[in-house]
Amino acid sequence: MKNIILTVALGVSILLVASCGEESTTENIQVKSNKVQRTATETVHRIEEAVCTGTEAECLAKKAKNRAQETAEFIKDKAEELNN
Repeated sequence: MKNIILTVALGVSILLVASCGEESTTENIQVKSNKVQRTATETVHRIEEAVCTGTEAECLAKKAKNRAQETAEFIKDKAEELNN
């Protein structure tokens, strides 16, 4: 009887660990995807800033706008990670 209870408990715990592992993998993929997307956005912004042909004030305004957008995306992604 003890062996049956022990086997059932072991089986249930293995299933629980396996299901938690799947969530971690899915969340991990999402985190990496968000990071790749943020990096791509930052790269595009840096290129746009490097080839800016406007006045210095216009270029600085564009740079500030880009940094604000990048920060907002970073905060949004981290908030989603905390919710998961």
